[in-house]
Amino acid sequence: MKKIVLAITGASGVMYGIRLLEELKKAGCIVYLIISESAKKIIEHETDYVAKDVVSLADEFFDEEDTFSKLASGSFHYDAAIIAPCSLKTLGAIANGYANNLITRMAVCCLKEERKLILVPRETPLDLASIENMIRAKRNGAIILPAMPAFYHHPKSIDDLVNYIVGKILDSVGIEHSLVRRWEGK
Repeated sequence: MKKIVLAITGASGVMYGIRLLEELKKAGCIVYLIISESAKKIIEHETDYVAKDVVSLADEFFDEEDTFSKLASGSFHYDAAIIAPCSLKTLGAIANGYANNLITRMAVCCLKEERKLILVPRETPLDLASIENMIRAKRNGAIILPAMPAFYHHPKSIDDLVNYIVGKILDSVGIEHSLVRRWEGK
């Protein structure tokens, strides 16, 4: 049973994090969840959920300001951490080792312990500082998985586009799924 830390930050695209949480639970994972204060507002704006509904899906929930929690220590073991969506503010903090809250502290610990960290930025277009932060985070060991859906699977709905990205995230942490039809070539 995989142990996954999932953080949802204040960027548009919170549905990626919510759907990922649902799929991780379906796969039998233990999920430690952090939702930023900004993300709580965006959840209510972009979805039919409220933050407490999302929190109820996780095994454990942590406040983003709780830097004394077990997630703030490199000695707490888990298999991977995912930040979806990952705001550019959070990306910049992680890329530069600025651990100002539990999300960024957990991510910095994840990298220093050489665990898998997947960052899912959704912003577009990108400014040079954000691209450089992605490079810096990648050099530090993070997987940069932008929310850039493909179309070879002929999506019919927004859910299909969300499922494509969530499927890519699940692939990156080695969790089987059937969210999208895989490319078969010609």
